[in-house]
Amino acid sequence: MSGLAYAFVGAVTAEAAVRLWLASRQIAAVRAHRDRVPDLFTGQIAPADQRKAADYTIARVRLGRWGTLIDSLASLGFTVGGGLAAVDALIGHWHWAEPWAECTVIVTVFVILQLLGSPVALWRTFVLEARFGFNRMSPLLFAIDTAKGLLLGLALGVPLVLATLSLMERAGQWWWAWAWLVWVGASVSLTWAAPRFIAPMFNRFSALTDAALKQRVEALLERCGFSAAGGVFVMDGSRRSAHGNAYFTGIGRNKRIVFFDTLLARIDANEIEAVLAHELGHFRLHHVRQRLATSLVMVLLGFGMLGLLAREPFLYAAFGVRQTGAMTLLLFAFIVPRMAFFAMPIGSWWSRRQELAADAYAAEHASAADLMSALVKLYRDNASTLTPDRVHSAFYDSHPSAVERITRLKQLATR
Repeated sequence: MSGLAYAFVGAVTAEAAVRLWLASRQIAAVRAHRDRVPDLFTGQIAPADQRKAADYTIARVRLGRWGTLIDSLASLGFTVGGGLAAVDALIGHWHWAEPWAECTVIVTVFVILQLLGSPVALWRTFVLEARFGFNRMSPLLFAIDTAKGLLLGLALGVPLVLATLSLMERAGQWWWAWAWLVWVGASVSLTWAAPRFIAPMFNRFSALTDAALKQRVEALLERCGFSAAGGVFVMDGSRRSAHGNAYFTGIGRNKRIVFFDTLLARIDANEIEAVLAHELGHFRLHHVRQRLATSLVMVLLGFGMLGLLAREPFLYAAFGVRQTGAMTLLLFAFIVPRMAFFAMPIGSWWSRRQELAADAYAAEHASAADLMSALVKLYRDNASTLTPDRVHSAFYDSHPSAVERITRLKQLATR
């Protein structure tokens, strides 16, 4: 192997080692507090719920370790193991015209990756989630969702891949800038279209029907200056899981706030208003736009790097593949996540800051006490650990820990 190949093997090994180390830390931290509810939650979280959350978290982390090993072995198998070259040679026997042949190579690799990850997904849904009483998905619905996701990925991804490959072939050395513009258009269009046209392919969305609650919601929307063109919707999350949640999605006239029906079944009107105010905080503080803009800038940097590497024969020689557009994109897809992993704490930190800012907004426009009450119910009913490992959280967690979040809300409530 060349020096670059050895460096890649080292990067994959280092990432896997860090992930497994973080998993061990998380398991140890959660297990150490399994039988004791943090003082902040005494009287709100029962010891039995604390133990369930610990056992559920540990089971998920253990399954995640298998996912890490499968992902690492697949990355090595496709790159230094000759998998990419083998798929390229297989498709080459069919003598298809370009860029269809190269697009087929890319699609084949990603389908294989999906198949390799399917045992973990099946175990998570039908063993782990079922054991803790969360799974409500039938095997038929799982198969339908998987098929829909695959077809949707092909329908959206194949035109983008074909456009990128065509630009690489015909647009000269600045092909990557044109390709980025295509991806910008696609990303913005998908962000706009997803709430209205894509999400309903998997779930049913309905407007709030409780007249009193709807009146409170509309009053809050008016106070927060939120245009109700998109609206507030209830999603039938209970078809698949007992977990409850809420989220903000979309841009322009398609922006929506979505409540899981499982969440609305557990919290009262005051708590619903507080959770809604938190989601409105993400809108009023421009978090969705900021995340979209940041992702587009990162993609631009990625395309720029791709434009430089695409012209270097040593990249292809290091992994024993032909110098084609398909191999450029695939090698990039395998290499970049290894680099991005160690920058993950930055994105997680930024996300946690935005969550705290949205909490502060909710405390100002609704009730910090009601938001605290709703969060405690969410932690309990979703079996979320109250005692995560700090280093593990710094890498992965998009939300502050339960203790940090409730402590901050208590401070806001006393002002």
